[in-house]
Amino acid sequence: MRLEQRNKSGRYYVGNSEEILSYRPLRKLRGKIQIILTSPPFPLNKKKSYGNMTGDEYLEWFASLAPIFAEMLTEDGSIVIEMGNGWEPKRPVQSLLPIKSLMNFVENNQAGLRLIQQFVCYNPSRLPSPAQWVTVNRIRTVDSFTNIWWIAKSDFPKADNSKVLRPYSNSMLKLLNRGNFNAGKRPSGHNIRETGFLQDCGGSIAHNFLELESMDSKRQVRLPDPFNAFSLSNSISNDFFTRTCKERGIKNPHPARMQMGLAAFFIEYLTDREDWVLDPFAGSNTTGYAAARLGRKWIAIDTREEYVEQSKIRFEDPALKNLT
Repeated sequence: MRLEQRNKSGRYYVGNSEEILSYRPLRKLRGKIQIILTSPPFPLNKKKSYGNMTGDEYLEWFASLAPIFAEMLTEDGSIVIEMGNGWEPKRPVQSLLPIKSLMNFVENNQAGLRLIQQFVCYNPSRLPSPAQWVTVNRIRTVDSFTNIWWIAKSDFPKADNSKVLRPYSNSMLKLLNRGNFNAGKRPSGHNIRETGFLQDCGGSIAHNFLELESMDSKRQVRLPDPFNAFSLSNSISNDFFTRTCKERGIKNPHPARMQMGLAAFFIEYLTDREDWVLDPFAGSNTTGYAAARLGRKWIAIDTREEYVEQSKIRFEDPALKNLT
């Protein structure tokens, strides 16, 4: 184990996460991590530069992480895992391996976990993949979303949806300004009180479908507050990290970086200031950066030293220095 990056908000360790979490400095944090937020190596059928296992090997390995992660969590802590789709090699067929991996992870009887909610993150800017069956043979459509799975040790993990409100729609703002609306019984059987929608709560409750770009040009995208707070980071091709990597001649930044607003959403939603955030497959450390900006403490782990060096670039961002 090597501690490669340290600052006032967190630490980045290089090595295997299963081993590092068993070492003395990290054992002190057992039962104190409020959220484990990560995008693990996907169970792809073709090796990628950032490393991934395949097939039954991945299935067994991923399930074995459940008790290790559960031990790190507070009793009301959460695990949030971003997991994309996979496909069978040389076939236009979706693989069941990601689904099986998730089920084995949650149902590991040594961990005591349960699935709280599924989220879908829609991103129309994703490249068509696998290209052979999308752009060449034109059989499949584009996979334009990833799944995010919210898992916890308790039926009632720490969570507050009032911290991740969406901006009100224009029609709702007009209704609040007008001060009245068509109350009464609806075809659904619900009886809407005259004042039922007139309380200004500062925004509407977020959906579990996170639309990074509009599906309808005539409709405004209303992302929850943490996405808006990180708006300068939402464009992954033009954020501080990507620009600086280009300026310094880093040709291969981590190829599967989590969307910044997505990390911020779950950190704000499921933790409070000064809580601990852990990413055991941190890559270039989107999670740690978002945690620092939101006043949380963080631990990052990865096997690749070059990603730690990339993480250091994130903490040069003026947005961090401007925080009080």
